Amino acid sequence: MTKILCVEDSEDSLFALHKRLGLAGFEVKVATNGAEAVDWAKTLMPDLIVMDLRLPGLDGWEATRRLKGQPETKHIPIVVVTADTSEKSREKAFAAGCDAYETKPADFPKLIERINSLVARGAKA
Repeated sequence: MTKILCVEDSEDSLFALHKRLGLAGFEVKVATNGAEAVDWAKTLMPDLIVMDLRLPGLDGWEATRRLKGQPETKHIPIVVVTADTSEKSREKAFAAGCDAYETKPADFPKLIERINSLVARGAKA
């Protein structure tokens, strides 16, 4: 079963993501801030991370940079799911190392397709 670490501080968004990803057949673990995400990723070694950007403390951009900068987690695909639709935010997320960028409200069929594609690509690497 594909393991996903979902990083989100909004209870409503987290509930929706967790529920819908679980119903799609993924094993979902949760972190509510960037520092927790970096720590959990090293422990859980998920197949993919769904990352919000606007998080308390360590934000999603910096968490992504740290995850992509560590040998043990740099291979894990990161899909940003955020309410921030600005081109600046998108560019900053890709510069930090994210593999895909989706805006809220998430188009779940598209998100699931993107997750499956990235996980499959990672499994071949």
